[in-house]
Amino acid sequence: MLSQLIRTSLEQSVQQVFSSLSAAAPEHLTIALEQPANPDFGDYSSNIAMQLAKVLRKAPMAIAELITAELGQQEAIKGLLQRIEVAAPGFINMYVDWQEWANHSFELPPGNGNKVIIEHTSVNPNKSMHIGHLRNSCIGDALVRILRKTGYNVEVHNYVDDLGNQLADTVVGLMNVPLAGDHVRFGDYCWDIYAGINKEYALHPETVHKRTEILHALEEGNGNTAWLGSLVAERIVREHVEEMKNFGITYDLLVWESSILKEGFWSSAFALLEQTAVFVQETEGKLAGCWILKQSAAEGTGADSEEHQKDKVLVRSNGILTYTAKDIAYHLWKFGLLDKNFSYSEFNAGVWTTGPSGQQMPFGEADMVVNVIDYRQEYPQAMVKQALEVLGYAGQAGKLHHVSYGVVSLSPASAAELGIDTSDGKTSYAMSGRQGIGIKVTELVQLMENTIEATRSDKNGLSSRLIATAAIRYYLLRFNLGTEIVFDFKQATEIAGNTGVYLMYTYARAGSVLSKAAAMETGAVLGAAAAATLKTDAMAVNTADAAVDAAADAASEPAAVPDFPAPLDKAEIALLRHLSIWQDTLYSASIELTPNTICNYAHTLASLFNNFYSACPILKGEQLTIRFRLWLTSAFQETLGEVLEVLGLPKPERM
Repeated sequence: MLSQLIRTSLEQSVQQVFSSLSAAAPEHLTIALEQPANPDFGDYSSNIAMQLAKVLRKAPMAIAELITAELGQQEAIKGLLQRIEVAAPGFINMYVDWQEWANHSFELPPGNGNKVIIEHTSVNPNKSMHIGHLRNSCIGDALVRILRKTGYNVEVHNYVDDLGNQLADTVVGLMNVPLAGDHVRFGDYCWDIYAGINKEYALHPETVHKRTEILHALEEGNGNTAWLGSLVAERIVREHVEEMKNFGITYDLLVWESSILKEGFWSSAFALLEQTAVFVQETEGKLAGCWILKQSAAEGTGADSEEHQKDKVLVRSNGILTYTAKDIAYHLWKFGLLDKNFSYSEFNAGVWTTGPSGQQMPFGEADMVVNVIDYRQEYPQAMVKQALEVLGYAGQAGKLHHVSYGVVSLSPASAAELGIDTSDGKTSYAMSGRQGIGIKVTELVQLMENTIEATRSDKNGLSSRLIATAAIRYYLLRFNLGTEIVFDFKQATEIAGNTGVYLMYTYARAGSVLSKAAAMETGAVLGAAAAATLKTDAMAVNTADAAVDAAADAASEPAAVPDFPAPLDKAEIALLRHLSIWQDTLYSASIELTPNTICNYAHTLASLFNNFYSACPILKGEQLTIRFRLWLTSAFQETLGEVLEVLGLPKPERM
């Protein structure tokens, strides 16, 4: 990475300045390096001289001059920087030689090959998925792609909560709520069943005990009810997995919560926790009879402590395990800290599942774990981390990352379309499976596909459905993770602006330019070949054919770096500068676990190319300029292609 090369050289230069002045360098010194928005202030700039003014007791301008002198001697960046300038009150501004940059080979920091388990989707197997679930899946899959691109060995899990309240409610509904109507999929039928049983609970609260009875039966796992629950869950999970394949989202392993219980994972985890002082059974109060993780006095106080009491409970007084208990056992296994393993069988092609029988596979034993779960699960995730810490696994706790994100709610217009009363004037309306309020993923895809099909003039290229899924995926990725997405039908179906369609269109536009250039080059060779046939015999024709083949081969290969014209146009410089930070952006996203960082980069990159396309005729002008602009177009398309792959979007030849 160019920035890392400059930063390292800058750090070494600062150390040499301290040595030359016989001064002790600060133990923890962070050197800021930024890319100024205005290229007049450098392609990279640092204020390190101003940071060191008090330490070295010198004027920032004098310190900057000393650092600049050392920086000019650094072998690693010799030639890459065209010039280095000092600007008041002490900035060090560095200007890149873009010709040298283009000829230089840059690489990401070498991946350590560490194994990362990413758990995402993990939707309750009790009904069809809605768009809130889809946001989770899109974020998780983007993280899978980002970490694989940066050298990690990634294993993708989808955790199936087949012992939870939601599945129990659906089973109660199937057994007690009569329902008829047109339903294409079983999950859609269960969507209405789930809403129906919750209405029944509201009207007749005394019937809620049926849920507890079903939960016990599911956990026991050996009767009619357990089999019914298992069949419901498996059928719906198959629909979920198939639905996600339409978005390019796949899994390596489905981990069933029932497997954790039946295979004795919780028993092993319980035995470990029982040896600590913080895992106790309460003998009095509201939690009497419950096994809990005790909190410190500081952690147990505060306005939300009562709200979180249920999350620190691992075993309820009636003996039923909480989700958090099973999650602790699951995470001990993820890190290879339990003396247990699952049996595995193929769920479908390429996807494995835990179960009562099967074979051994090298799943688990991760170096790092990433869980994509919405912000409402922050406290339970903290409890899992605390359990690892109290068991003496602080290192693993530090490698457990919760990627939290805001939920998806409905805009007033979208809520009104679904028949929700919006007379209270709220700015957004929460989706609720219990009330049957939400937008199913299948409904959204169909809506988007219809909109695209109705507005596109050219029906060749990508199918409207593929464009639709790509557009939805990008829409759910581009927001900051902490942002609540207020979903609006009209906004989601837009195809202009900061959208996936805009990115794919721009990629296809660059490809069209390159194809046209290749055709022009081939045409020129064909013209020469035709002239040759008028003057020579068949041998000349064969020679001309070989020349045509060579031209076609050359057009299909990455363009060699040509000589850059001088001076470069502002649009060309802006595009070069942004191309140069792709690796920095990717690396940053892999550390911070932020897919939206890639979206921000992608939209700016596409916008800069379209600006370059408008401002700089690519196929007209002097040959030197044409060669350079074709190379820049090729470099852009190659980079945007990598970006699209990381975001899980297609790379279309035409739209």
